[in-house]
Amino acid sequence: MTRPLPLRDVRVVELGSLLAGPFCGQLLGDFGAEIIKIEDPKHGDPMRQWGREKPYGQSLWWPVVARNKRSVTCDLRTPEGQDLVRRLVAQSDVLLENFRPGTLERWGLAPEELWKLNPGLIVTRVTGFGQTGPYAKQAGFGSIGEAMGGIRYVIGSPDQPPSRAGISLGDSLAAMYATIGTLVALHERKQSGKGQVVDAAIYESVLAMMESLLPEWQVAGYQRERTGPVLPNVSPSNVYPTADGDSVLIAANQDSVFGRLAAVMGQPGLAADPRYHTHSSRGEHMEELDALIAAWTAGLKADDLLAALHEGGVPAGRIYKAKDMFADPHFAARQAIVTLADPTIGEISMQNVFPKLSASPGEVRATGPALGADNDDVYRGLLGLGDDELGRLSGAGVI
Repeated sequence: MTRPLPLRDVRVVELGSLLAGPFCGQLLGDFGAEIIKIEDPKHGDPMRQWGREKPYGQSLWWPVVARNKRSVTCDLRTPEGQDLVRRLVAQSDVLLENFRPGTLERWGLAPEELWKLNPGLIVTRVTGFGQTGPYAKQAGFGSIGEAMGGIRYVIGSPDQPPSRAGISLGDSLAAMYATIGTLVALHERKQSGKGQVVDAAIYESVLAMMESLLPEWQVAGYQRERTGPVLPNVSPSNVYPTADGDSVLIAANQDSVFGRLAAVMGQPGLAADPRYHTHSSRGEHMEELDALIAAWTAGLKADDLLAALHEGGVPAGRIYKAKDMFADPHFAARQAIVTLADPTIGEISMQNVFPKLSASPGEVRATGPALGADNDDVYRGLLGLGDDELGRLSGAGVI
């Protein structure tokens, strides 16, 4: 890529491990921020080992979440390691961490202390419950935040216990809100010249996505429940069977779109039927309408069904697995998947940078680095440490 990356003037010191904090670092790094990831000298970030499949003895998650980052080792529990962090943040824009509240303070790295070295430092803190409140110091993984934030209760079938999404949704949402907060704080610093704390809690990040759940209860006394593949009173919007054993999702709940679906079905009169004429009436008769549509789709092969629906302007599609994404021409045309060379794994594909910017897009420049791969470059080149000091720190296990 020849164009300069938009966050090329931002340096981030990333502390913490696992997902919520590091995913924020990944997002910032995708758009050019220099991410200096600090890892434990002995074991590194546990994400190096996490994930179901490890065909090369290495996590397939690590190359993604640590992409575009530099790795340095540092024992944060030692005074020497804490001093290295101070020296780094004095020359950086953002300190990103996801420890329990009070951990930085215990290490002498409280924001108030760091601002004495760098008044413009943004301190982005990602936790389960936030920096304040009675739950602040409790352990809080993403799954707990998902439960407390409300999304676990509404996922799944009504006859089953609350379920979960098949991804680390709470951690990812917290990381995205932490990224937004960091960018806002960097923008505000242009006016004030001062840094601030970005406090991103997992449970609040989930809560922010819960649409009108709160006023539905507070105003109307309505509690959302698990509804499986449908939303109450939103019809038709469901998964329907096909003649070749596939299934197709059709979303035609808007009045005009339902009219187009009825025409594609060869039953245009359905759009004028009092049972289906309006959004509300279709919601009231959801089950019978779904049965009617399913009887029609079951007589068509998936490809033929989709061709007819797309020709008629009806939103529809298959439910993709990974293999479908690799085969899809739209994914290819928009370069939604990028393939890189990894020194351990070889060729590896992953999701590309998003969102797409027309004038200053981001870029995946490298997969996750080896543990301590950038020690010399950062400690010697950026901080100016000499051979003697580097040798002493290494011999003591600090780096």
